[in-house]
Amino acid sequence: MRTKGRYARRGAIIGALASLVLLTSCIEGPIAGTPTLSIGIDPTLVGYEVSEVFLGQKADAYTPNAPLTADGEWDVSVDAANSDVLFKTRLVVVRPKLASAFNGTVIVEWLNVTGGADLPVEWLSAHREIVRSGAAWVGVSAQAVGVNQLKAAAPARYGSLNHPGDSYSYDIFTNAAQSIRVNPQATGGLKPKRIIGTGQSQSAGRLVTYINAVQPIAKAFDGFLVHSRGAGGASLSQSPLTPVPAPNPLQIRGDQTTPVVVVQAEDDVIRSNTLARQPDSSTYRLWELAGTAHLDTYTSRIGAGDYGNGPSRMLAEMRNPRPAPAGCAASQNAGGLHWTLQAAFSKLDAWIRTGTPPATGARLQTVSTSPTVLERDGVGNALGGVRSPQVDAPVARIDGINSGTGFCGLFGSTAALTTAQLQARYASSAAFVAEWNASADALVASGFLLPADAAELKASVVGISLF
Repeated sequence: MRTKGRYARRGAIIGALASLVLLTSCIEGPIAGTPTLSIGIDPTLVGYEVSEVFLGQKADAYTPNAPLTADGEWDVSVDAANSDVLFKTRLVVVRPKLASAFNGTVIVEWLNVTGGADLPVEWLSAHREIVRSGAAWVGVSAQAVGVNQLKAAAPARYGSLNHPGDSYSYDIFTNAAQSIRVNPQATGGLKPKRIIGTGQSQSAGRLVTYINAVQPIAKAFDGFLVHSRGAGGASLSQSPLTPVPAPNPLQIRGDQTTPVVVVQAEDDVIRSNTLARQPDSSTYRLWELAGTAHLDTYTSRIGAGDYGNGPSRMLAEMRNPRPAPAGCAASQNAGGLHWTLQAAFSKLDAWIRTGTPPATGARLQTVSTSPTVLERDGVGNALGGVRSPQVDAPVARIDGINSGTGFCGLFGSTAALTTAQLQARYASSAAFVAEWNASADALVASGFLLPADAAELKASVVGISLF
């Protein structure tokens, strides 16, 4: 059975020779050929390269020593009856081609499997800043759905993988982080200084449970960015083991010492009925983003091909929204989540490096919280929250509300303002540009927008003619 002593303390003790030999023997690869994971852009065009390695180790499940409480301050230990179970998974690594370009930060994403296969939501949403900053990104197939889909779709490549079930997913994620930290074979020779864990939606729920249960024991990560969580968390253990569901609602434990940033889209706040809210602290920040959606058009259509023209393409989506996706009531949200998310990653990285926390974000304003109804301006955009030029100088109503079949409820909506509405709000196109630019400048000053992104957003409205 693995004991607590086998886990690393922020990379300090983990350099011991015995642990290094153990972890080094668990990495296989890089695997020849192209990984089965769509990362969108061609990394070679931005000075990056992609590789894939297999990680084989033993994993443990966890059991509570006391009932799991809603404050997240859990006491858990390795489940002695379900420990040291063999697994083999894959890691997809996107890293700077030149070691001199690496900034020391590795962002480790718990790949999302809601659609039945691995999806790198955070990479697609924030790859522009990851690349600009010189960070590396690693996608981890932490859950059985992703591994089993790989084996079924490409047995020649992935037939040797083995996932013992999602009760072991937390320890698999820990093993991935530990291997990245100490084994240069995992990262193409790069030597990480900081490891950030991240995940969106269902993966965010997994991270909430990981932070509350496993991070205090493993100390494998230096920070977390939790994106679009629900009010609860994932089960600590699930079938075929004895299920241990997480409380709902559930907070991220207040006594943890690892910095955590939670980013919530507008509809995440609505769906969770504001129950995922908790006060900011010395190790916790919550940003609620006005005019955004759980799965917006940047993530689903624009981000995969964004080499720097994302602002102009998203502005075009606001002014002339595409027809609603099949089965959906409204066109998909084209708001500013992508840019704020990039700022969150950058500010979290700085928090880990310097100890300076990100700005405290205002909460979205509500008319009621049971059910949650947001307060809105005359256009229909949400009031309060972390802002963006898209809501401060609107050319469309952008929100987190949609309906229909499939994932429509996650898409949010966009409705372009009419010429009459634009003329009533802006004296001229130049007046609109002035408001847009002023918002960008204010957001940079307050820490919710990066200067490089502000420059691109400003460039996207140069010479614009609204009416």
